Amino acid sequence: MSVQTELKTNTDPVTRGVVPYLQVDGAAAAVEFYKAAFGAIERARTPGPDGRIMNCQLEINGGLLMVMDAMPDHGFAHQPSHSFTMQLMVPDGQGWFDRAVEAGAKVQTPLQKMFWGDLWGAVLDPFGVHWGIDQPAES
Repeated sequence: MSVQTELKTNTDPVTRGVVPYLQVDGAAAAVEFYKAAFGAIERARTPGPDGRIMNCQLEINGGLLMVMDAMPDHGFAHQPSHSFTMQLMVPDGQGWFDRAVEAGAKVQTPLQKMFWGDLWGAVLDPFGVHWGIDQPAES
């Protein structure tokens, strides 16, 4: 197959786009945190025989997020978050930012008007994942 080959894309909202898949220590607690901090809706959960979460599908702000427990015994050792940020584009940045902080996220960058015009701030969740909250500037 040539790199130039156009592949069929899926328009189903459940399976289109890029879906982040987070591996954390304590996925059940992370799911509850994401519900409190970001209004996540749990769509599906697959528990493992030992009680760890093999897969949990969440919806946040209309997008999907997968979460699982680290499973070093199956080749999935935990690796701390670095070099990526989960970015939320929302119409009410202050409300989303305040809710995340109230739920236990630590402020990394206070919510403020940025040089590109958006209201933006960053938090770190209790599981080491970086989140950016972006309220686009009015056009």
